[in-house]
Amino acid sequence: MDTEWARTFLTVVATGNFMRAADRLHVTQSTVSARIRALEQQLGCILFVRNKAGATLTPAGRQFQKHAATLVRTCEQARQDASIAHGYRAVLTVGGRFALWVELLVKWLPLMRQLAPDVSLRAEMDVDDGLMHRLVDGTLDIGVMYTPQSRPSLTVEYLFDEHLVLATSDPAATGHPGEGYVFIDWGPEFLAKHSMNFPDFGTPTLVVGIAWLGLQHILQYGGSGYFPMRLVRRYIESDRLHEVRDAPSFTQPVYMVYPAERDADLFGPALSSLRDIAAAAQIEEQR
Repeated sequence: MDTEWARTFLTVVATGNFMRAADRLHVTQSTVSARIRALEQQLGCILFVRNKAGATLTPAGRQFQKHAATLVRTCEQARQDASIAHGYRAVLTVGGRFALWVELLVKWLPLMRQLAPDVSLRAEMDVDDGLMHRLVDGTLDIGVMYTPQSRPSLTVEYLFDEHLVLATSDPAATGHPGEGYVFIDWGPEFLAKHSMNFPDFGTPTLVVGIAWLGLQHILQYGGSGYFPMRLVRRYIESDRLHEVRDAPSFTQPVYMVYPAERDADLFGPALSSLRDIAAAAQIEEQR
């Protein structure tokens, strides 16, 4: 399949219109139509319903969308891997949750540069499901996450426990989530523990999937939320935030996931240095 067809398909999905897709791709509208028509002929199905309002995905189009995204991403990854910069023997792609990059995995980058200066690094961020999907399809080498999934071709290794504390801008706050509480989505295990400890807690006013975003909101507008101590310690020490001492704390395990069969020379330094970073984080958490 021509990857340009898949890229054009995704652009039409994003813009909702053949004309706008043509403008974004810097081609004519007839070229976009021809590519989509060729793609539909190859797949043997109709991907879009065209009308005056634009282009709407058919059920077949919705099914193809996820495969088109994977196809384009895989081809782009292959292109970059095949064009390794002069002086580097390999490319290593490492992905993690945003919260794990902040003040944790970012420390791993210079360490890895020292250990393997001949390896080009790609650092990426995604949610756990996205990281797992890319590990399975081979476009990600190592994923660091909270909720891994078991796969025969992958090794899941425990790294350390995050210590989640209730941090607030109100020094008089008590141990129950109150007004201004921001629910951070740390995954199903956290949700279960949260529900057990706060059975009367209703629907939160604000739910965020990125802890950093929730933290910035609280720092600017006030409120409270559960965060890793490593993220909020400096704000607590400077009295910008306060730990609610009578509130329950939670542990959130962190794992790294990587291929069961791998190049030891390439993965060895990366995995060992990630373990070192995790060990240092665990010591910091226990302060």
